[in-house]
Amino acid sequence: MSRSSSRRDFLRNTSTGAALLSCGVWSSKSRAESKSVLDKLNIACIGTANRAGDDIDGVKSQHIVALCDVDRNYLARAKSQFAQAKTYEDYREMLDREADHIDAVVVGTTDHHHAPASLRAIVAGKHVYCEKPLTHTVHEARLITQAAHARGVATQLGTQIHAQDNYRRVVEKIQSGVIGDIDEVHVWVGKGWGGGERSEPEDPPAHLNWDLWLGPAPVRPYGKGYHPANWRRWWDFGQGTLGDMGCHYMDLPFWALDLRYPTHCLAEGPAVHPETCPLGLTVKYQFPARGAMPALKMTWYDGDATPKEVTGERVPSSGVMFVGKEGKLFADYDRHRLFPTEKFANYKPPAPTIPTSIGHHAEWIQACKDGSPTTCNFDYSGPLTETVLLGNVAYRTGMAIEWDGEKMLATNCPAAEKYISKSYREGWDINQFS
Repeated sequence: MSRSSSRRDFLRNTSTGAALLSCGVWSSKSRAESKSVLDKLNIACIGTANRAGDDIDGVKSQHIVALCDVDRNYLARAKSQFAQAKTYEDYREMLDREADHIDAVVVGTTDHHHAPASLRAIVAGKHVYCEKPLTHTVHEARLITQAAHARGVATQLGTQIHAQDNYRRVVEKIQSGVIGDIDEVHVWVGKGWGGGERSEPEDPPAHLNWDLWLGPAPVRPYGKGYHPANWRRWWDFGQGTLGDMGCHYMDLPFWALDLRYPTHCLAEGPAVHPETCPLGLTVKYQFPARGAMPALKMTWYDGDATPKEVTGERVPSSGVMFVGKEGKLFADYDRHRLFPTEKFANYKPPAPTIPTSIGHHAEWIQACKDGSPTTCNFDYSGPLTETVLLGNVAYRTGMAIEWDGEKMLATNCPAAEKYISKSYREGWDINQFS
């Protein structure tokens, strides 16, 4: 069966639209089977170092009963911290063997493993915390969103900044109407995960299982540069700067402006390289009106396309600028500011309505136990991820895409299909989980 047929069959046989629109929904079965708040979860962790190590630190209040990593040095280091945990190099084996012993799974791998690992856990009925971006392709994000919703598991995307108070106060101010109707947003990140060529082939280090590291990706020889740090530069493993940072910074306008699927997407950058991501990218999205909110244009910039000035204001290397009829609001992770400053000199913010988070990982742990909602569950973060990754689809096709989000179809660009979904190496195909 072709990738196109498989994806269309999945969409035809599953419910889209209304079933996806609710956030923080769990089935009555999962609530009935949830643990007491006083109980500890049994958690399996896929990936143990770097960002994954931080995630383990975020859930270590629970029982870490299984650890998986393709790097034996990383695995041994994690094992020294959790002596009772069983260790694995292949998460497929771990999920099969530990299915009856675990409640939840944390996925902190390279992007191309996010969906194969998360989907296997979800269809086994396990709660899932997954690092951003949720998936490696648009199609994978839709599969995971649907699967998590259908099985009623607690989910959370690793957009940790979402739990900080600064983002919450920005959302409240935007939704209070302080800068009026907003029809323009700019999002930029002065970082560049692009460029690079294949390294000279050499034997992988003895501590690395290179075949499992590749997993669902096409076979290629090991070379320096892929593991552990620079894999984001290659299409086979990552999605460049947009994939790395888009879910963090686009999260804010998605949340504040109730965004879901764009209708158009155009990306501009250097000539497309068949293997590596661009050093700088500009992506222009258009979203339809939402209720009383007007249609919106959102522009993303990264790498050497990052602006030093946005809508006439000097700005730092990363941030978000909301442009409204009555003013502008700039925000980054830690601060925000209204423009023009003299107009808002005596502005008094609305009373807080979004409660302070108990912590991004703690939200998920609580949700696993009692069914309470998380703020970045996959019903929300799946469409966010789809939108982020659509920018690279548009870039690689070289066309302005007209996008039907419900059907997950570039209506004017059949060439987009090969970037919306992908093929998998034997033994790794995820379409079986649709």
